[in-house]
Amino acid sequence: MSVVGFDVGYQSSYVAIARQGGIETVANEYSDRRTPSFVTFEDKQRAMGTSANSKMLSNINNTVWGFTRLLGRKFKDEQIAIEKLYHPYQIVEKENGDLAIRVQYLNEEVDFTSEQITAMLLTKLKEIAEANLRTKVVDCVISVPCFFTDIERRAMIDASRIAGLNCLRIMNATTATALAYGIYKTDLPEEKEKPRNVVFVDFGHSSLQIAAVAFNKGKLKVLATSVDPNLGGRNFDKMLTEHFSDEFMNKYKVNARSKPKAYFRLMQECEKKLKKLMSSNTTEIPLNIECFMNDTDVSGRMKREDFEKRGAELFKRIEICMTGILANSGLQLDEIDSVEIVGGSSRIPAFKQLVLDVFGKTPSTTLNADESVARGCALQCAILSPTFRVRDFSISDCQPYSIKLKWAPCEQNEEAEMEAFTKFSAYPQSKMLTFYKKEPFELEAFYNEKDNVPHPNKFIGRFKIDKVYPNPEGGNSKIKFKIKLLGHGTFDIMSASLLEKVEVVVEEKEEKKTEEKQEAKKEEPMEVETGTEAPADKKDEKPSEEQQPQPTPDAEPMQAETTTEPEAEKKTKTKVKVKSIDLPILSNIPSLGESGVNKLMEKEFQMIANDKLEQERAASKNSVEEYVYELRNKLCTEYEDFIKSDDLDNINSLLSKTEDWLYEEGEDEKKQVYIDKLAELKKHGAPVAERYTEFSLRPEIIKQFGGTLQQTRKVIEMWEQKDEKYNHLTDDEIKKVQKAIDEKQTWLDQQIGLCNTTPKNENPPVTCAKFRSEKQAFETTVSPILNKPKPKVEPPAEQKEKKAAPEAEPQKEAEEKPAESQPEMDVD
Repeated sequence: MSVVGFDVGYQSSYVAIARQGGIETVANEYSDRRTPSFVTFEDKQRAMGTSANSKMLSNINNTVWGFTRLLGRKFKDEQIAIEKLYHPYQIVEKENGDLAIRVQYLNEEVDFTSEQITAMLLTKLKEIAEANLRTKVVDCVISVPCFFTDIERRAMIDASRIAGLNCLRIMNATTATALAYGIYKTDLPEEKEKPRNVVFVDFGHSSLQIAAVAFNKGKLKVLATSVDPNLGGRNFDKMLTEHFSDEFMNKYKVNARSKPKAYFRLMQECEKKLKKLMSSNTTEIPLNIECFMNDTDVSGRMKREDFEKRGAELFKRIEICMTGILANSGLQLDEIDSVEIVGGSSRIPAFKQLVLDVFGKTPSTTLNADESVARGCALQCAILSPTFRVRDFSISDCQPYSIKLKWAPCEQNEEAEMEAFTKFSAYPQSKMLTFYKKEPFELEAFYNEKDNVPHPNKFIGRFKIDKVYPNPEGGNSKIKFKIKLLGHGTFDIMSASLLEKVEVVVEEKEEKKTEEKQEAKKEEPMEVETGTEAPADKKDEKPSEEQQPQPTPDAEPMQAETTTEPEAEKKTKTKVKVKSIDLPILSNIPSLGESGVNKLMEKEFQMIANDKLEQERAASKNSVEEYVYELRNKLCTEYEDFIKSDDLDNINSLLSKTEDWLYEEGEDEKKQVYIDKLAELKKHGAPVAERYTEFSLRPEIIKQFGGTLQQTRKVIEMWEQKDEKYNHLTDDEIKKVQKAIDEKQTWLDQQIGLCNTTPKNENPPVTCAKFRSEKQAFETTVSPILNKPKPKVEPPAEQKEKKAAPEAEPQKEAEEKPAESQPEMDVD
């Protein structure tokens, strides 16, 4: 099982994996850990990541980025109007009011949903992870902004499924950062002690997210969040671009706003060569762009002070968001232990100063500003994975908006609405609710209008509790159902059941035991209208009365279970028990659904196959082009002496025709055509290359062959001199070796002579492979003889006895010496 975390950002994405006992942020095919969140559509294929980013200006109308901000939104959404200011690509309305991104792909206009394009980026990130892990990646954890609503989170889940991924958890970016911070801390307070409160400020390219988190040993709890969904680094880029557009209009009479390509080129220059440099320099920074518009070179300058002055309104919004976290969390400044800042835009000096002014603490940069979210997602995936051992760490996130339930009232005075989960409720969390109904009914879940939800559609889902029927008396039946905030941060109704009273006959002995049990339970409540399955820190809390739905006026009052007393002479009694019957739940939640996901998944796999085929086709074409240039160059240098003049003219003519064909009618051919064309070229060029290779390798092979023969002659000379190493070889064996030497030496001399007299531009009479085979045959003949082991000779038995005797005598002498040296003793 792979453990992978994806940080899918507005402008950049990162991939983190668990490997070798730690979390590692991996690099893409360009050896860069940052992968731009760009997708470019071309006539033949798609480009994603770094390659798409490089084609942004040349193919600006078909390059898409920032598409995660479009997830789960309608075309007429106010947010779409804001996004259009930052994107040149075309956003169109579909028949059902949804939005689509229209691009030119495969020489035709194609509309893609935001889920499809997000899936394309996830496919690229998946490939990066698989290339580093060298295994298939399926399970993962994906980050989203903490202000994403239910519909946006479900859209991200659908996108991951289209990409062939199993998303174990949709994780808030601020929570992932907090996990990456806290899991390695060994000095956190114990569970019963006062927690360590840390504020995490994530200032990214498109949004500002702030979270207050309480840490205890092995545990983190998100207390509250504060966000500005439309405040990020791109706002400062837009501010600089507008300023220099006006300046260039007055100074050079060029209107950057009239051409999207020029406008976004200016925005890129303002971000990379002005804003980033001003973050580390206090001097005036120049901005120079060559051939900006109408072959006009433009230039401008700006100081950091001017930048901060022009962005005063934006900095004010940042301050409001920072003070909002204090109000939402209820923390005082002295209760905050530290403030951690992450995100690409957190490097702005004025932002750091603002953090110091608001919280009274120097912002800490212990976390990697760009990679901490991906690392936190990988850690969460490792925690959820059964194959990895991770330190026990409990994570309690919070829902930034309150969720209400609404149903159709049976009576005029009935309360038809209730708050199911309050604002900043911890999740995962579940509750049990009780209703009294006599027929199927619907529940509608939606966000509270007062919570400033950044999505115009507050609707979450509609749930129909089916197959509800009256009780035997014709009144309302008791319905219990379980609502839950899932780990993804989404809402769902998990189960529903109807409680029905049934009369059963029991024996007298059992009845007595039952009565005793009822006596013991008299002081306990029969039912709880609302139950909560909360995290560990909320298990002891009881639900408030406000969370309990009021029963309908015609609802039956709750009654204790009754028993019918039989006559004294009867041995059995009748008892009323409650039977639970599961009810079907028909959900209507805004998402693609199983069929929609499968349909888009099939399209994605077709595009992946098309991309692969196009890459192979392009590689085959490049192989032909590369061979043409390589052979033409070598014919004038290395191969010049190895080809006849007539053949040289023919090959040069063939190469010129092939080159012209590549750029004309052969520009767009199938893969097999290029393979055949390359084979035809190699048919003419391979003999020349082989002659050159044979000539280059032959001297070394002949030298090795001659050295082997010379070394064998030395062995024969040692045998003739009665060398002890070879004196066990017989005369016949030495004659056989000598014969082999003479034969191979004669053959070698003849072939060397033939090769020396053969011109270089003709095929050699003998190849290097033949020299190697003859050398191998010679070694096969002589090696068993020369490496023959010497026979072992056993010494005579008398010599063995003589050798063994001296070994025993010293021992005997050693035993006798102490007696001789012992002094005589006088005994009285």
